[in-house]
Amino acid sequence: MAINFRPLHDRVVVKRLEGEEKTKGGIIIPDTAKEKPQEGLVIAVGPGARDDAGKLNALDVKAGDRVLFGKWSGTEVKIDGQDLLIMKESDIMGIVG
Repeated sequence: MAINFRPLHDRVVVKRLEGEEKTKGGIIIPDTAKEKPQEGLVIAVGPGARDDAGKLNALDVKAGDRVLFGKWSGTEVKIDGQDLLIMKESDIMGIVG
């Protein structure tokens, strides 16, 4: 999935993964009752942040990683018709799998 956008510094572009449609008991959850998923797929990453000495510190995440992030993390944007999130790498809690 290629997008026409390159984030700067330590920012990451993430596509939210869809949440569960049913509970474990088989009850269908309506869209209005669903919580926004906190798991996503990294689409693009910036080159990294610079430290006080000016050295570039590369990011730990890369495009294609499945990540967990905070419930209210990032800024929602629409790029090339896709709903995406742009967040700092520090908003990402970890890589899944």
